[in-house]
Amino acid sequence: MVTMSPERVLSGTIATMLSTLFESLMPLFVAVLIFEVIDFVTGVWKSVVVAKRKNKKFAFESIKAWRTIYKVVFIFIGIYLSALLSDIMPDGHKMQLAKYFTGFACGVEFWSFLENAAEISNHKVFRALKKIMKNKVDNALEPDNGKEE
Repeated sequence: MVTMSPERVLSGTIATMLSTLFESLMPLFVAVLIFEVIDFVTGVWKSVVVAKRKNKKFAFESIKAWRTIYKVVFIFIGIYLSALLSDIMPDGHKMQLAKYFTGFACGVEFWSFLENAAEISNHKVFRALKKIMKNKVDNALEPDNGKEE
């Protein structure tokens, strides 16, 4: 038999309110969660491979798992805040900040996935992709060196 308690009622009420509040953001939350889980799994896998290559014993560190959890929570908060910021923009100036923020977060995790895949497989395809992406980012961030058009 299930008993009702103030804690259960309160947690159910809060969960219901949050689910309606975040309903439109759910695809963004799911995308981030998928990228984070894949990055976490490949990161652990990479650590195992590196430990074996160095003839060391692999040890899982829970602090890395907790950091991933913190990162996911902060990204979720960032998605919500950027959506809120987009919503308060005047008509005609609506922006998709939550989607841009999510795209940036997923892009960072994709980069990490490529680094992990390159380290795990040591395959030339992943090494080449990693190199191409690094060159593109370096070129995009390179200062103009005072050149004018």
